[in-house]
Amino acid sequence: MAREAGARVLLLEAAPRAWRGGNSGHTRNLRCMHDAPQDVLVDAYPEEEYWQDLLKVTGGRTNEHLARLVIRASSSCRDWMRSHGVHFQPPLSGALHVARTNAFFMGGGKALVNAYYRSAEKLGVQIRYDAPIDRLEIENGRFVAAHCGGERITAATCVLAAGGFESNLEWLREAWGRNDRGEWPAENFLIRGTRFNKGVLLRHMLEDHGADRIGDPTQAHMVAIDARAPLYDGGICTRIDCVSLGVVVNRQGERFYDEGEDFWPKRYAIWGRLVAQQPGQIGYAIIDSQAIGRFMPPVFPGVTANTLPQLAEQLGVPVHTFMQTLQSYNDACQPGTFDHTVLDDCRTRDLAPPKTHWARPIVKPPFYGYALRPGVTFTYLGLHTDDTAAVRFDGRPSDNLFVAGEMMAGNVLGQGYTAGVGMSIGTAFGRIAGSNAARVVQGKEVQHAAA
Repeated sequence: MAREAGARVLLLEAAPRAWRGGNSGHTRNLRCMHDAPQDVLVDAYPEEEYWQDLLKVTGGRTNEHLARLVIRASSSCRDWMRSHGVHFQPPLSGALHVARTNAFFMGGGKALVNAYYRSAEKLGVQIRYDAPIDRLEIENGRFVAAHCGGERITAATCVLAAGGFESNLEWLREAWGRNDRGEWPAENFLIRGTRFNKGVLLRHMLEDHGADRIGDPTQAHMVAIDARAPLYDGGICTRIDCVSLGVVVNRQGERFYDEGEDFWPKRYAIWGRLVAQQPGQIGYAIIDSQAIGRFMPPVFPGVTANTLPQLAEQLGVPVHTFMQTLQSYNDACQPGTFDHTVLDDCRTRDLAPPKTHWARPIVKPPFYGYALRPGVTFTYLGLHTDDTAAVRFDGRPSDNLFVAGEMMAGNVLGQGYTAGVGMSIGTAFGRIAGSNAARVVQGKEVQHAAA
């Protein structure tokens, strides 16, 4: 956006070329407001419904002004994205719940990132890879220079888009501390996203320059993923999507939350935190053969057994407690019409915790179990901003320093998540930041409306 508006742009990318683009390479869709069917989007998804969905998952921990700015921007950005080589496609089976709300990138996030970089290069944006910033010079809330590998780089304006601190395991450990069982939960976290989001610039801005902060350092986009996933960059394919079709138990063999509370795209990002609160930060998703074919299959096959006791033994869960849990659940399932594409009437009765939808007895062998660990995608602690994307110091917006992406997502996401909203935030504020950076270069005033 800055280059299109006439500014000369240098992009400093901390990662090597193969890992460029941060967590965008791990995305797959964009949540879009629309008032009528649009190419790959069916029906309508009006502003108020989008806002209510966001309000529900955040529990009110969001800035409504900035959230609605993001929502409205999501309705008009796709033509601009297409102009830079991004292609869209309808959702594949296993993701049909979001056919109305989310536009999927053809080729996924990697194709999106590649398209943007190709377009940036054609426009004349200079790009340096393996170029992490050591520190910034800031005077009276104004950007002066960036220091990169011993080089001092001056510029009229700067946009920070350096992500959260999710791949800084020491900072995660510090933020989460020790729980009442004497455990350090963060030691069992896996990082779904890029290994390069160390939070160096975020901490530098907060601690060395006193930038205004937003968000809780323990809040994050946190998903229950396969416990066998790699420490970094597991991405989408490590997610376990069968939770709503079965039950989840902890290592003691006990259920701990309503698996059928709502559609999976609105609830998958709470399960990492739920598992993080369990003993040993581990859980087990249990399904039977009735669920097969109704969810996106994970990259690793599940543990399989012909009987539930055998499954418990293979998972290392106490068989007696596990069987009590499963029997209580099966007995509590009420007759109904099962339909995993709607909020159906299959629920439990007199069971704590309940299962509100898609509850049916787990009785048909073979049975499957998937060990779950918390998978952190990105953290929500970030820089406080306003609708100009300006970084703020003591409540005052900077004249020439802007922020975009995960580094400011906490202004909209205080907690929780709903599929595709991170890309909505990144796209909206990336465009705002780029446009306003160009205005600074051109000597034009940036209008600050609301924080």
